Amino acid sequence: MIARLRGGRGVPEGAAALDRLATNPTWELIPLKNAREQATHLPAGATVSVTASPAKGMTATIDLAIELEREGFRTVPHLSARLIRDKAELDSILDRMADQGIDRAFVIGGDPTEPGEFDDALALLRTMADMDRLPAEIGIGCYPQGHPLIADDVLLRALRDKAPFASYMTTQMCFDPRAIERFIAERRADGLTLPVKLGVPGVAEIPKLVSISARIGVRDAGKFIMKNTRFVAALLRSGGIYRATGLLEKLAPALADPAANVIDLHLYTFNNVGPTETWRRELLDRFGGDDRG
Repeated sequence: MIARLRGGRGVPEGAAALDRLATNPTWELIPLKNAREQATHLPAGATVSVTASPAKGMTATIDLAIELEREGFRTVPHLSARLIRDKAELDSILDRMADQGIDRAFVIGGDPTEPGEFDDALALLRTMADMDRLPAEIGIGCYPQGHPLIADDVLLRALRDKAPFASYMTTQMCFDPRAIERFIAERRADGLTLPVKLGVPGVAEIPKLVSISARIGVRDAGKFIMKNTRFVAALLRSGGIYRATGLLEKLAPALADPAANVIDLHLYTFNNVGPTETWRRELLDRFGGDDRG
């Protein structure tokens, strides 16, 4: 294993990996009223992952994805299985995407307690395959720290079942570098070779970050934040604003390891794109890269 970076410097392989991942990350946007204004802070041509939620429905997701695609971004709409009523609605969604040349999606189970025809992401993937309408590029989720409502063995079985349909897996937010390293190492030991997009929070105030983490099912986020003394000390020095710099520095050796096959950063922006973009540029300066994104 490559030695850890010291202060963000030192080991060339680790710095190069961080530079590579920060150059062209995936940006996550929530289809809220401010999404279009927030998109003005994105780098030109950026890859934008557009979320789905019960409050907004799939129409809002596809509308925003299409609008941003027309503006020159590379969009990845979330297809939430439990938000899609039936095959007819799925067909309509895929038609709208195809009309705009959007041949990629991030497939999730979703939150609604009363789904329509599709109980989970695997059911949706299998249906698209049966319809011969699988997007060319598909992302699926994975959970380095598990999920508070789903048993670990169920999560891992679902991941293995979904992997043959997928192009990559994106990690749910996790603040513990050891948990991330362990998860990736264990999946590689299991024989799962699917590339990883590392999901990290963008710039956010701590109360908001803890609240959002709890709402989207990040296990023990608040507990980890408050019980990690070094983490808390860093937050106090930063005025209570979270930036993932320290997390990425600790992960640098793993990110540089070809066996880990980490191909991208997925930035959970919480529609706080401007400060997150400023932080990304600071990362590029810190690790000696140029801004190619």
